[in-house]
Amino acid sequence: MAYTAQDFKKGQPRWCPGCGDHFFLASLHKAMAEIGVDPWNTAVISGIGCSSRLPHYMATYGMNTIHGRAAAIATGCKVTNPNLAVWQVSGDGDGLAIGGNHFIHANRRNINLNMILLNNRIYGLTKGQYSPTSPRGFVSKSSPYGTVEDPFRPAELCFGARGHFFARAVATDAPGTVDILKAAYNHKGAAVCEILQNCVIFNNGTHDDVYSKEGRAKNAIYVEHGKPLIFGENNEFGLVQEGFGLKVVKIGENGVTEADILVHDAHCEDNTLQLKLALMGNGDGFPVALGVIRDVDAPTYDDSVTAQIEEVKTTKKYHNFAELLETNDIWEVK
Repeated sequence: MAYTAQDFKKGQPRWCPGCGDHFFLASLHKAMAEIGVDPWNTAVISGIGCSSRLPHYMATYGMNTIHGRAAAIATGCKVTNPNLAVWQVSGDGDGLAIGGNHFIHANRRNINLNMILLNNRIYGLTKGQYSPTSPRGFVSKSSPYGTVEDPFRPAELCFGARGHFFARAVATDAPGTVDILKAAYNHKGAAVCEILQNCVIFNNGTHDDVYSKEGRAKNAIYVEHGKPLIFGENNEFGLVQEGFGLKVVKIGENGVTEADILVHDAHCEDNTLQLKLALMGNGDGFPVALGVIRDVDAPTYDDSVTAQIEEVKTTKKYHNFAELLETNDIWEVK
């Protein structure tokens, strides 16, 4: 059956006008329609926060759980019903602070989840405290003199937990967001999608370098497996390897041609270059990488659990609870 975005819509979103959540929600509706999984075979699980209201606006199964526990609930949902398409939605606070432990273990176990991390570098629902992704020196209600902590970088955390899929998009870039959501669904295993978005009330402008189409043309690079790593308003720049790092070069200068530019390999098991791509940007002279940065096949937790259960069942004399009871001595009471 062919679906439209309207088939996945429900209710009236209650977010601030201009919030990045509105942009992402529209892209998620469109991506789900293009993926084509029935709404009744789809579940959206969230924790607590502004972004975690999202299940209320989905015409699918949904659950707004407790703070930081979206990955835990989503894991149970997927393992007990492997046929469901499970989407987990968390903010940077919900997903990486109180939920950080669940985030890393969902990646380590490689549970077949589509894990959305909406990153605005602030706690919005509780009115403007700094979050695990807020930069050092960030002034907020809970850090009036500036934070004295270094932030998590989601890609680094994902890769460090042996994650096999990481992609990034900007909330205002609908085509780019839809593309990575579809790629996440098609990847079998834990698929992390970081969505860069602004909180217009408490942290507006945090991603301004790439929030507009013009900004992305200047400050971002769209990576695609098998394609050269070229960027710039006129595709005049590229990335080459220099020692153990990357270097920005201008094509046509100093004898540099397109043949010298690195070709993106999202399927390489060694994540060294993928991590370097994921950590670029934020004032270091490199563009922000958007698109699918890592996409590597590996056994999934839910498939492994199911296979193990089936294997064990073949060696047991019982296959359900009633048969289990009958394996012991039985007395008939009259």
